[in-house]
Amino acid sequence: MEALKVLKERRSVRKYLPKSVPKEVIEDIIDCGRLAATALNRQPWKFVVVTEEERRKHIADICEYGRFIAQAPVCVAVLCEDTKYMLEDGAAATQNILLAAKAHGLGSCWVAGHKKLYAQEVAEYLNAAENDKLISLIAIGYPEQEGNPPKKSLKEVLCWEKC
Repeated sequence: MEALKVLKERRSVRKYLPKSVPKEVIEDIIDCGRLAATALNRQPWKFVVVTEEERRKHIADICEYGRFIAQAPVCVAVLCEDTKYMLEDGAAATQNILLAAKAHGLGSCWVAGHKKLYAQEVAEYLNAAENDKLISLIAIGYPEQEGNPPKKSLKEVLCWEKC
């Protein structure tokens, strides 16, 4: 799929078909995540792919707004070493993963992790190193339905020289 089309058409998906995603596709998506922009080229990330149903259900139960993780065939946890720019680096990797999923014809949804009350519990459940912090959880799968919520127009958000 053309890059600009992916950027303009990606939307959050919260309902997924009960169809597994091939391992090669998941690996390609994660490969795109690891190639994200990173401050000082630190690359502080680790990606934990969770495909086992019971493990996804457990993560979904922990998260306050990510219950649909249980139905998605794939959940990716983006963890970063506790560095100065971990949030920026982890967010860049997360966005790359969302876009790569769309390019593969998959739906995805970013579930907040950083600074959430459940972040430490999820990290521990995933056996993360003590210095690794949960930045995000990403549900991925074949979309059951795709929405197209209205977005603000360019005119509403673009300023030139000053606001």
